[in-house]
Amino acid sequence: MSDRVRVAVEDHVATVTLTRGDKHNALDGAMFQGLVAAAAEVAQAPGVRVAVLHGEGKSFCSGLDIASLMSGNDPVGMQALVERGGHKSNLAQRVATDWLDLPFPVIAALHGNVFGGGLQIALGADIRIAAPDAKLSVMEAKWGLVPDMGITSTLPKLVPIDVAKELTFTAKVVSGAEADALGLVTRTADDPLAAAQELAREIAGRSPDAVRAAKKLYEETWNGADAHAALQLETDLQVGLLGSPNQIAAVTAGMTKQPGEFTDPDPAPAAS
Repeated sequence: MSDRVRVAVEDHVATVTLTRGDKHNALDGAMFQGLVAAAAEVAQAPGVRVAVLHGEGKSFCSGLDIASLMSGNDPVGMQALVERGGHKSNLAQRVATDWLDLPFPVIAALHGNVFGGGLQIALGADIRIAAPDAKLSVMEAKWGLVPDMGITSTLPKLVPIDVAKELTFTAKVVSGAEADALGLVTRTADDPLAAAQELAREIAGRSPDAVRAAKKLYEETWNGADAHAALQLETDLQVGLLGSPNQIAAVTAGMTKQPGEFTDPDPAPAAS
């Protein structure tokens, strides 16, 4: 287990905690490695239906630890590309995109500073719950850089291009409440971690087959997908669910108003 990231699984919910709270969970090489390892660990953990991603201390993640990363030679492997989902990404991108690749939902609980790479990690979650006074920024322009941690796979699904350009060109900081109005976050809560955990428990009580199929459906069809292919995927996924043991268990739970007795899918094979 990494000394930067902790994983705990209980009642079908995996809680992934950034543990460099004394540094506002700033991203150094060890944090990059720890996050990628945590996503792989969660993917392999039996019975996980939802993951919650949050940071210890005063911030979710304040972005790059510039001093640490500038001291090494390519410390986060930006040139080393790996295959994921039919295309290639580097280690820096995977700390955000690996959450997208998980078959079950990921909820990010955001507080304090959510800057640069920290925001891009949060954008890799399916749902973001932010404290109203959290501070969010696409901050890379402040350091003479472009956002390069998977933002092209995430931000276009959330905001119009003019909003994305303004946030990126200016590196402006917006509050959690402002981010909610812009669509950067799903909603706000005074205690985002408690709200994320409550939502995770609710989702974990649904059929894991149906939830996974819904994530797959939207990830593969949202924003510009071929309409006929999207309709076909709806059909294919539904046919696979109808009459299955977990679908029958969901009907039984709905009729009896009792918790569903579901069977969890086997974890995907570990990446080689």
